[in-house]
Amino acid sequence: MPSISLFYQTFTRQNDILQQLSATLNMPLITDDDIIASIAGEHGIEPDKIQHSLYEKTSVFNQFTLEKERHVNLMKIEIASRLRASSQYIFSGFHSLLIPKGVTHVLKVLLADEKALRVAQAISEGHSEKEAKKVVRQSDISSYVWTDFLFHKEAIDRSLYDMILPVSKQPLDKTVKIILENFRKTSVLETDESKQAVEDMFLAAKVEYALLQKGHKMEVIADKGDISLEVNKSVFNFSWLANALMPIAQDVPGVKNVEVVRGREYDTSVYRSQRFELPSKVLLVDDERELIQTLSERLINRDVGTYAVFDGQQALDIIDDDKPEIMVLDLKMPGIDGIEVLRRTKQNNPEIEVIILTGHGTEDDRKTCMALGAYAYLQKPVDLDELSRVLLEAHTKISHV
Repeated sequence: MPSISLFYQTFTRQNDILQQLSATLNMPLITDDDIIASIAGEHGIEPDKIQHSLYEKTSVFNQFTLEKERHVNLMKIEIASRLRASSQYIFSGFHSLLIPKGVTHVLKVLLADEKALRVAQAISEGHSEKEAKKVVRQSDISSYVWTDFLFHKEAIDRSLYDMILPVSKQPLDKTVKIILENFRKTSVLETDESKQAVEDMFLAAKVEYALLQKGHKMEVIADKGDISLEVNKSVFNFSWLANALMPIAQDVPGVKNVEVVRGREYDTSVYRSQRFELPSKVLLVDDERELIQTLSERLINRDVGTYAVFDGQQALDIIDDDKPEIMVLDLKMPGIDGIEVLRRTKQNNPEIEVIILTGHGTEDDRKTCMALGAYAYLQKPVDLDELSRVLLEAHTKISHV
């Protein structure tokens, strides 16, 4: 018996539709919360970090942490594991878009409607007009960020679904009836090819997991035990990279053969793997743009993940959105100065280690900063080896908390 995956825009009466489908088909409903709870419990990850990967914009540090890719990978493994055990589910939410098109015994549905009608529905459910518009807008942004990350497509792109239903076009019962009619078509029945697609999904996800653990990000394609690794960024020595990747993939149970190929976007940027034992979420804050950008590039060349901003307010905004682990902070800046940024950071996010890097600080400034909780106080010009050492010490302290 087939399954259903249902993605929806907010305020499309999705809960009523899901309840009717689940009751009619007597099939378990799997939500984003169910997937998150399962992954968090099995892997010891804080649920809010997985939620952030699902619903929020991609972190500025993600290219170094690969956190979003790793969370998405665990979702793929979880979904594939469930489909291997049983073909009878209703998957509902953002995770439902992770089921490949080749798994044809899962009917892929989008519930959609015009924004004005969804705002009206939200108001009918008790929201003020202002609040309704805000929630609809934010949910649409989250949907776009998610599908852009996965497919470089908009959430309403027809190629992602078997059917798109504008819910205001017919009564609720009619919407459910249309889904059920399509669900019972022979084209959605479980076949040997569709079951094999589930096995391919599972194996590809397991290989991807092994690669991500070693800091390698690429597209993994599985076909009955044969694995193709697509490298989509140029590398100086392709043969060396291929020889490094192949043993990782070959060690995954179920893998028969491995090939490493250049992907369609191979020449667009430079490939780099990430060393997770080094700091990967370092925020650099200094109004001297050229200096801080050069420092950022030099640290990245040492496999330290950095992001640079140029004033105190930008730093506080990044802290709210992306939660760096370490901040390297100048003191003398226009607007909100470094001491005030340090004070607010330690007040609201005491886990962030702050390294002061200044060319104008006094001894009194040093004492003030250390009393406010700074990890270290360094003078410009700083030796890169010395800064790297302090960053690694701060990272080690955070890792052992």
